[in-house]
Amino acid sequence: MKAQYLLEDGSEVSDLEMFQECDVCPEMIVLPLGEFTMGGPPGESRENVHWGEGEIRYVTPEDPYIAYHEGPLHRVEINIPVAMGKNEVTYDQWMACVQDGGCGGYIPQDYVLQENAPRAIIRGKHPVITVSYEDALTYTEWLNKKVGADVYRLPTEAEWEYAARSGTQTPFAQGEEVTTDQVNFLGSATEIMLNEKRPDLISRGKPVPVDEMDAANGWGLRHMSGNVVEQTMSCWTERHEGWRTSSEHLKHALNPFCERRVAKGGAYPAGMDYSRLGARAGPDPSSRSSVAGFRVLRELSSEE
Repeated sequence: MKAQYLLEDGSEVSDLEMFQECDVCPEMIVLPLGEFTMGGPPGESRENVHWGEGEIRYVTPEDPYIAYHEGPLHRVEINIPVAMGKNEVTYDQWMACVQDGGCGGYIPQDYVLQENAPRAIIRGKHPVITVSYEDALTYTEWLNKKVGADVYRLPTEAEWEYAARSGTQTPFAQGEEVTTDQVNFLGSATEIMLNEKRPDLISRGKPVPVDEMDAANGWGLRHMSGNVVEQTMSCWTERHEGWRTSSEHLKHALNPFCERRVAKGGAYPAGMDYSRLGARAGPDPSSRSSVAGFRVLRELSSEE
């Protein structure tokens, strides 16, 4: 039996149902409660170099690359009912916040530079870029004012990965490998990573609108891998701490003094490997990058 949840306007939503609470609000998809194995298993990353302090070593069979920051694997129960943004927050959605007096009035960059090509314009349904973790918080504050409840926030790393996996445990929601028709990553960087020619992979070198490409996972969430890196509210740790519930992940993410926050999902100028669901990065909370955006999460209340 599907769980039922009440929105602020009194309407009901259930598992995997999509809803939108205002005409400029993001479309949201209700996630089923459940559990998953979080992290990337040793050997899943196909990175071909070790990066160290002042040293780069190429991977060999005797000295494989192990992404220690993606482990250890551990089970996590999602015990807070939530809905996740169907898409990355778009430029138009951000500008609706600005025009409504929110988001600090910040106008983000609306283009990306391309090699040997004119700059690409990033507006409309493109994901908003050059927004930091701190900027994203101002957007969720505005959404909460729009709906009249403190329900929108950024996802934790655990919630993001659970949503992205959508019931799978493979490197990508689509399987062991993906194409550039499914995920917007850089084909040329992937060829270098794999040390092989891959004419089937293209290199766009720019974000695509959120409604383009065959980019949905099994729960209908789009571009969880690739396009732009997505901010989460989790504090960066050198290894997973092994917290077993989403509520415990949230408790630690509410720390206001994190020096870095976790970002997930890979991006358009990076190779396929960085778009794996277990991959993680740790940018500064105030940094604004042309490869980074975000999507929002909404906490839900039971009908009871």
